[in-house]
Amino acid sequence: MTTDDAAPGAPRERAEEHPLDPGALRALAHPLRIEIYDILNQYGPQTASSLAAMTGESSGATSYHLRALAKHDLIREVSGRGTGRERWWERPRGGISFTNPEALKTPAGKAATQLVMSEFLTRRHQQLMRYVNETLTSPEGLDEATAMVATSTLRLTPAQTEALITEMHELVLRYGDLYRDQTGADLHPISIRTDVFPLPEEGLSS
Repeated sequence: MTTDDAAPGAPRERAEEHPLDPGALRALAHPLRIEIYDILNQYGPQTASSLAAMTGESSGATSYHLRALAKHDLIREVSGRGTGRERWWERPRGGISFTNPEALKTPAGKAATQLVMSEFLTRRHQQLMRYVNETLTSPEGLDEATAMVATSTLRLTPAQTEALITEMHELVLRYGDLYRDQTGADLHPISIRTDVFPLPEEGLSS
């Protein structure tokens, strides 16, 4: 599982995707830290106070977890912004992978990986269901021009699957390069989910 930085204000050069080292993975493996990390990813730089308002936690708690994330370079302080009493934090540019082969060699690493992936996927599902429920009960309904919720099932070889994943990933990266730093009216954070995975073998017919 990977996640790419979509927050505004990042440098234009594309950073390479990298797996989290075991220490960073274990540091991230806390529900509130994952929520904080994802908010910085989706909505851009925040302070401990603004994160407290968004998560329902105290600013003391968010400040503590921000420092823990920063210790492992998962986030960083925004240079030249804020004061000593109100520090701004951001997620560095670039994609990361939660599946580090080295981390998966140990029980602690496996547990941390499972927790991080489970929390992220749960958060994504909650956001999707909130959107669906809110739009279904609104007078306007689902706007198919600005949202897509679809599932397709294909029968592909491993090589064809790899080609599909590569092309989809490149498309998302290209749009990120084009529009990541734009400013102006009528802009909204957009979540892009690209899930490609094999179905259980027992469901396949010859």
